[in-house]
Amino acid sequence: MELPYLVVLLFVAFVVLYLILASFFTVSTAEVAVITRFGKFLRVAEPGLNWKRPFFDSVAGIVSLRVNQITLTMETKTKDNVFVTIPISVQNRVCPEKVYDAFYKLSDPVAQIKSYVEQVILGHVPGMTLDEVFASQSSIAAAVKLELDAYMALFGYEIVNVLVTDIVPDAKVKSAMNGQRGPARTGGSQRPGRGGEDSGGQKG
Repeated sequence: MELPYLVVLLFVAFVVLYLILASFFTVSTAEVAVITRFGKFLRVAEPGLNWKRPFFDSVAGIVSLRVNQITLTMETKTKDNVFVTIPISVQNRVCPEKVYDAFYKLSDPVAQIKSYVEQVILGHVPGMTLDEVFASQSSIAAAVKLELDAYMALFGYEIVNVLVTDIVPDAKVKSAMNGQRGPARTGGSQRPGRGGEDSGGQKG
């Protein structure tokens, strides 16, 4: 009778130990965990040691609160029919108070941000000349940030910064722009000679 009793006791001890260990979990710094109960959202677990009910609750996913950077290159045409390439960097992060929206409302936030940036650029640059695009580089970045921030806030994201790092016209236009700087470097055309020297003879 003692051996079966010992086996049962060991089994119960193992189950209790498993339940205790399965109840605790850790979340790293700058991250939060989405906790569900029977598949339904329950709460957001903060960094550190956390507890959940075994068999009832589960960790559905981990959401990073760090700043992420997305880089993309846009190609479009200006008002004066010049094709330009615009490299853009978008720094974004999940708002801590909107983790639910960020986790459940968007399946691919990177693709969504890139798509909306393209829409904003296509809504501004084609109505500007090349000179205006060069002069408005910072204002283009500000317009992208303003509109993108308002849009992505619906999905729990904050746009930290938008950088338009360069404006690159197509090769032919770039070559022509470099060629226009040539006369400025050489100092212009030569001065005409004096009247007597030009005639090649002496006055009678």
